[in-house]
Order: sequence, then structure tokens, then C-alpha cells
Amino acid sequence: MTVTETRVVPRHALDLPRHSSAPEHRGVDYKWIALTNTTLGVFMATVNSSVVLISLPAIFRGIHLNPLAAQNVSYLLWMLMGYMLITAVLVVSLGRLGDMYGRVKIYNAGFAVFALASVALALVPFDGGAAALWLIGFRVVQGIGGAMLMANSTAILTDAFPAHQRGMALGINQVAALAGSFGGLVIGGILSEWHWRAVFWVSVPVGVVGAIWAYRSLREISQRRAGRIDWWGNLTFAVGLIAVLAGITYGIQPYGGSAEGWGNPAVVAALVGGVLVLIAFVVIERRVAQPMFHLELFRIRTFWTGNFATLMSSVARGGLQFMLIIWLQGIWLPLHGYDYESTPLWAGIYLLPLTVGFLIAGPLSGFLSDRFGPRPFTVGGPLLVAVSFVGLLLLPADFSYPAFAALLALNGIGSGLFSAPNTTAIMNAVPREQRGAAGGMSSTFMNAGMVLSIGVFFSLLIAGLAGSLPHAMQTGLAAQGVPASSAASIAALPPVGILFAAFLGYNPIAQLLTQTGAVHHLSSAQLAVLTGKEFFPHLIADPFRSGLVLVFAIATVMVLLAGVAAALRGKKYVYAEPTDATDEQAHQTS
Repeated sequence: MTVTETRVVPRHALDLPRHSSAPEHRGVDYKWIALTNTTLGVFMATVNSSVVLISLPAIFRGIHLNPLAAQNVSYLLWMLMGYMLITAVLVVSLGRLGDMYGRVKIYNAGFAVFALASVALALVPFDGGAAALWLIGFRVVQGIGGAMLMANSTAILTDAFPAHQRGMALGINQVAALAGSFGGLVIGGILSEWHWRAVFWVSVPVGVVGAIWAYRSLREISQRRAGRIDWWGNLTFAVGLIAVLAGITYGIQPYGGSAEGWGNPAVVAALVGGVLVLIAFVVIERRVAQPMFHLELFRIRTFWTGNFATLMSSVARGGLQFMLIIWLQGIWLPLHGYDYESTPLWAGIYLLPLTVGFLIAGPLSGFLSDRFGPRPFTVGGPLLVAVSFVGLLLLPADFSYPAFAALLALNGIGSGLFSAPNTTAIMNAVPREQRGAAGGMSSTFMNAGMVLSIGVFFSLLIAGLAGSLPHAMQTGLAAQGVPASSAASIAALPPVGILFAAFLGYNPIAQLLTQTGAVHHLSSAQLAVLTGKEFFPHLIADPFRSGLVLVFAIATVMVLLAGVAAALRGKKYVYAEPTDATDEQAHQTS
């Protein structure tokens, strides 16, 4: 039985600017146009957050970069993180600009920026380090376009659909967003098998078609809110977040004699300085007349619990993607006879159950949450994901694929159950004039979580490898006839280099034997064993497995925290626009 309660919320409780409701003539046809176009936009934006993740082996080979060279580790990390970092930094500001100057206008520009950046990425004219810098730079530009799309798509949908259909609409939109994140792994694997430039070319026609379609069909429904740009807020938020995330990036790289760089003074300065600047951002936002984001929204329990749950689940999901790629490309596929050059394609194919599970549960949960409220799905989904993490950490390194596929499908189903209802609850809880900024903040938590996952989980994995990999390397090489001095030299290499070799699906043994001169002391039979498909995966399997257990244990805790936050959100909450001069009404449904 459904009971509807009404409570009166005084305006001073939120201290938000008054705004009249948008006209109700949304139109039956327009809302579906808005849904299909914004779904295309967020799908394209999120595909490109993960398509490079699995295509890096082909990209490194295409621009002739050696993954074992110490200076190239930074290139790899920034190719991964540049797009997600700039998206995390800008979505709030661009959502706020959408509130002020028109959400559709900023959204349309996002398609154009994205398409132009994709052309530049596909046409990279250089080689080696210069090519890497070109790719990193235009990935940042591409991230600006992605941020324009992501920051305003949820607000456009929330404006276009009535409250009782928003769960379904935002569900489809969020399914497209996370399906893009998962599907990018498959798309990247297929395209990189053809040619590495195709990874970037694929976005060009989608961006052009989307831009023309959006320009011709989308229209502003919500009334624009005049105001000034909060320059100091934007600056401190961008500088603080970039400093923290960049510090995490360099913290997982070797420093001095340490396997990681957390003792590097520059890393410490970036982390501490970034946190201080973000504190300054909070102070500024509480004092400025027209802040880029109303921190008062965090007084709404549904809003802050939903965003905390988004952050926790995003960090855990990012860790899952990285670990699965290393596991498949560096260990499992070579052990099962696949050439290293083809591992990106097959890793994408073998990860399909994850995407299928998500596509099954995502749309259904959005539809059902409109009827039953978000809490059953936002609590039950993380529980299923946690069960899948526990199952994955119990698998051996050389697992049985049916069991692995079943756990991936369960993980996808859990993620699908959680995503759409959680986003709908967040967007329903905020006033109409704040939806662009609120959608931007939600996207910030999601994208920042993906960047944080690189630092958190790579750091945990490197710490696990540092304890067991050197001994495994030295004894394994010596058992195959490698001279003791050469084996000790190779075993002393920073584990991050070996980790990224596995991440890129690259067998480094031949290069390491040549660098140490051990190749001249080995027979052809010994070389065949050492450089074959099975020696390197067997060598790193047990050390990787010990690190993997720690990673999935932490990820389990994070998704359970997401479920706890969702359980604390309370009843279904839908913000109602003010109907008189003194009060606002907020409706809750049990």
C-alpha cells in the first residue's frame, strides 16, 4: 500500500533562490527525443573513458613506446587519467553554466568539441614521446566535450520528464552511461585489433550526427537563471582536485629506492596542498553571493547519501576493470594459448557477461524504482556486487571460465540494479534551477571515483607485488638457467614496470634478458621457454593473486558502504517547486 506524506520545508532551510516552475507543455514526442539524444551523448562520453583502457597495447605499439621504460609510465597513466580527470574537474562548472546560459546550448557544444578532439587524436602526426603528449593533450580536450555532455544530460532529462517517469528515463540514460564504460572495453578490443587509430575515429561520426541532431531537436524547457560566474570557486575547485588526483597518480610510481612514490616530497605537497585548496573552495562557496554549487544541497539527506554511494561504487568499479584487464591480458589469456597481440580483443570478448548483466538489470531497475522507490535496488544492488567480489577473490589465477563469467554477470546485474535508481533519487531531490549543477556534482563523484581507483588499487596491488614478486622472479629465472647476477638484476626492477607490462598484455622477458646480457648465456631451448606464452604468466600469477585478494577485499568494503549509504537515504523524496510566497513542499512516498 502506498502512502503519500507532505511536509513543509521553510525556504531558509535551504536558502536557495526562488524560481518559478517550467511550463508543463513538455510534449509527448519531445521527451523521447531528449531521452534518445542524451543517451547517445552519455554513451559516447563514457565509452571513451574506457575504450583507451583496453586499447593501450595497440596504441603503445602504434606510436612505438616501450612500456618498460621508466619515463613512459607517466605517459600511460596520463593517457588513462587525463580524460577522466578533466571530466571530474569540469562537470560541476559546466552544469552550473548550463543552469545560467542554457543546458541545451552547453550540451550541443559538447558534441562539437568531442568530435573535433577525436579527429585530432586519430590524426596524431608524431611518434614516440611527442605522440604520447599529443594524445594526452587532445584527450584532455575530448574530456572537456565529454564533461559538457555529462554535466547537462541528466538535467535535460529531468526537465523533460514528469517525476513519475524520471526513474525510467534516467534509468535508460544511466544504463547507457555505465554500459558505455563496460562496453568500451569490448569496443576498444575490437577496434584495436583492426588499427589503433580506429579507437579514436569511431567517435567522429557519432559526434557529428549527435551535434546536428541535438541542435535541430532539443530545446530549452527550464527558465535560465541569470547570474555571475563564480571564478574563485571554479579556480579553487579545479586546482584542488587536479592537485589531489595528480598526487595520487605520481604516488604509485617508483621514487628513489622505493617501489612507490608516497614519500616523494612533490607527491606529499600535491596531496596536502590540494586538500587545503579544496577547503578554501568550501569556504568560498559558503561566502560568495552566487556560488557555482550550493553546498546547502548537502543538507538534503537523499542528495548526500546518493553521491557518497556513487563515489564508493565508482571507486570499486574502476578497480574491478583494471584488475580484470591485468588478469586476462597478462595471465589467463596467454596461459590459454592466446598471442599477446590479440589479448585486447579477447579480453573484451570474455568480459561481455559484465555488460550483458548490466544491460539486463539497468532498464528494469529504473522502471521498477518509479513504482517501489529506489531503496530496494540501491541497497540490493551493492550486496550482489559484494558477493561477486568475494567470489572473484576466491578464484585461482588460472580459473574456470564458466565460474568467472557467472560472477561477472552477477556483478553487472548488481551494478545495473543500483545505478539508475540512485541517480533518479539524487536528481529528484534538488530544485529545478539546481539540476545542472547537481548533475555535474554527481558526475564529479563518479569520475573522481574512477581516477581514485587507479591510485588506490594500483597502489594496493604494487604493495602486494613488492612483497612476493622479486623472490618469484629471481627463483623462476634461475630455475631456467638465467645467471644469478642477471636474475637478481631483473628481480630488483620496480614492480610497477612488471605490473604495467601485464596490464598492456606485453611479455617483457625477452627485452629484460637482452638488457642484462643473460641472452648470451642461454640455449635456444631455454630462450624458447622463457619468451613463450606461459613462463611470464606463471611467474607473476601467484604474486598477482596475493595482491588481487587485497584489492577485491577493499572493493567489497566500498560497495557495502555504498549500500549502507543507500539504506540511510530514507523514504522516496521528490522536491516540489514552491507554490506560494513563503513555503516549499516536498513530497515523500513510503
